[in-house]
Amino acid sequence: MTGEALTDQQVEAYLQAHPDFFQHHLSLLERMQIPHPSGNAVSLIAKQLEIFRVKHQEQENQLTALIEIARENDASFGRMHELTLAMLEANSLEDVVANLSEVLAECFLTDFVAVKIIREYADSPIGQLFVSPGDEGLKLFSAEMSGELPKCGRPTLAQAKFLFGDIAPEVKSCAIIPMMYTQLEGLLAIGSRDEGRFHYSLGSLFLTQMGEIVGTRLISLMQRVE
Repeated sequence: MTGEALTDQQVEAYLQAHPDFFQHHLSLLERMQIPHPSGNAVSLIAKQLEIFRVKHQEQENQLTALIEIARENDASFGRMHELTLAMLEANSLEDVVANLSEVLAECFLTDFVAVKIIREYADSPIGQLFVSPGDEGLKLFSAEMSGELPKCGRPTLAQAKFLFGDIAPEVKSCAIIPMMYTQLEGLLAIGSRDEGRFHYSLGSLFLTQMGEIVGTRLISLMQRVE
């Protein structure tokens, strides 16, 4: 290639193939200048340092975000552990509702809890715990029950009244968790006075696990009395 001018692409390809080139030609680094957005020229070393600092900051930000996610997950697992213990300690349907209300208020910072078991049960120990399969109010939750996935957001007033009764106007956001199993069909609802507490974008993993924990304990206790 003697006498032929090198193209930009050829120079770039060569440097990529020989990243240690400047280690053997340090004098070139002192003379090379790279345009700066401000209009001033900066040395190659200064430019490299700037790039390294930016990349380092990006990595720092990513690491910070991962640590924060890990902390949130640890906290969530801890709260789920407390919920599991509370359900294991429940020896009756009354205990389930009472323990659930307590642990959700203390560990999950919620204000209201409602459990609806879809089954005919004439001698329910707790008022409005059991709902007839033919109850018209269940049609309000057909989307949640057919999809079998938790839904978060602001409930309609009709939904809130069905779940929480007279305190419905105070419920600004809630999570509606379907419990759809062979031995049990029902709804678990957790409400808050805070509109942002159960935002529609909230993930469903822990809510689904919560429904499974509560539903499993309810099935066990109902089998005892049948």
